[in-house]
Amino acid sequence: MNSLGRHILVEFFGCSTEILNDVPVIESSMLSAAGEAGATIISSVFHHFSPFGVSGVVVIQESHLAIHTWPEYRYAAVDLFTCGDSVNPWISYDVLKRAFEAEHGNAIELNRGQLELLEKSPVDLGDLRDEATQKLVTPKLTRSVWFTDRNENIALSIRHKGDRIFREKSPFQTVEIFDTFEYGKMLTVDNMVMCSEKDENAYHEMIIHVPMLLNPSIKNALVIGGGDGGSVREILKHHDVEKVTMVEIDEVVIKASQEFLPTLSSSLNHPKLELHIDDGIKFVRESPSEVYDLIVVDSSDPVGPSEGLFSVDFYQDVYRCLKPGGVMTAQSESPRFNQRAFVDMNACLKGIFGQEHVHCYLAFIPTYPTGMWSFTYASKGGAHPMSDHDRNRAAEFAVNNNLQYYNADIHQAAFCLPTFIKNMLNG
Repeated sequence: MNSLGRHILVEFFGCSTEILNDVPVIESSMLSAAGEAGATIISSVFHHFSPFGVSGVVVIQESHLAIHTWPEYRYAAVDLFTCGDSVNPWISYDVLKRAFEAEHGNAIELNRGQLELLEKSPVDLGDLRDEATQKLVTPKLTRSVWFTDRNENIALSIRHKGDRIFREKSPFQTVEIFDTFEYGKMLTVDNMVMCSEKDENAYHEMIIHVPMLLNPSIKNALVIGGGDGGSVREILKHHDVEKVTMVEIDEVVIKASQEFLPTLSSSLNHPKLELHIDDGIKFVRESPSEVYDLIVVDSSDPVGPSEGLFSVDFYQDVYRCLKPGGVMTAQSESPRFNQRAFVDMNACLKGIFGQEHVHCYLAFIPTYPTGMWSFTYASKGGAHPMSDHDRNRAAEFAVNNNLQYYNADIHQAAFCLPTFIKNMLNG
């Protein structure tokens, strides 16, 4: 060998779109490619980008393997760089071509560090070599695999343990669960974070207890979406509730939550719950008028099956289905991450419920991009969220039910909006 290293620049064409968007499969394939070639693996770092693409690198004692994928073009660009002659990078090439189900691949091999072009340093490295040798330890593989939720300008990455523990593609979306280091098990839909074990209480306590504690006479509640079960669990902490109807379009979300998120889904078999696997938009459209005291719209982001949950027609039906004095809460997106949807939804609700009956409030949810998330409380002549707030009742309920986020002070503070958000909503 007349060079220090071999560098193979690879392009794979006609690959499986699904595989090229699957960070655990790509990471394990790259590790296999390094191992089968005879390399000593030191560490791996991989990121997935929403909605498409994976980037990652496997550091080996003999150099590295790196990749970036474009699933929408069924294309992957790979670098295989090895030094010395103990590792054959062409074995890695064959492993990855099979793993990605590539129709064909192109590759160019470069010899890096041509020895006839190099001049060896006269410095005696003997002592340094001896000292370094004494410090050598057997490399221990470390994995750093990341899930990334992003739009065109903002991204949030959360490190997980590498192997997803649930994945199923339903007729509506891809449902996955990852085991993260910081937030426990995390439910995602189409590469967007839905909830995690550690911070889900912020979302579910705020979307439920704000309207419930303002209107303690609520008996009949409807939840649209909410397949993880967290909203139903919180509603049923109010013992005067007589019936909860939940309409979830995707049975796979419920299946995944019942199997892997038992702390959220613990009330999905409660005798007061009537569960429908159905389209929430259709369900509300076909419901009789003035039957519900509370309607909760616990939706995902306004794409795919949830897009219609951000429409004027849907909220007109929600208003019609509420009893006089009834109330509604909805997750209304992030003022920073999805500003357009946040502003449009607020305007839509003010047009239907009346400006004085629509109130935006905020919560801090670390696993959602930007952390700042909004909810909207709207009433059909029901309680005002500030002037009708009973602090003593809220404080007692929070303590008795061991709530982790909601309390009487948070209730008040959540409706105090930063000036830039007021300006957004006031045009």
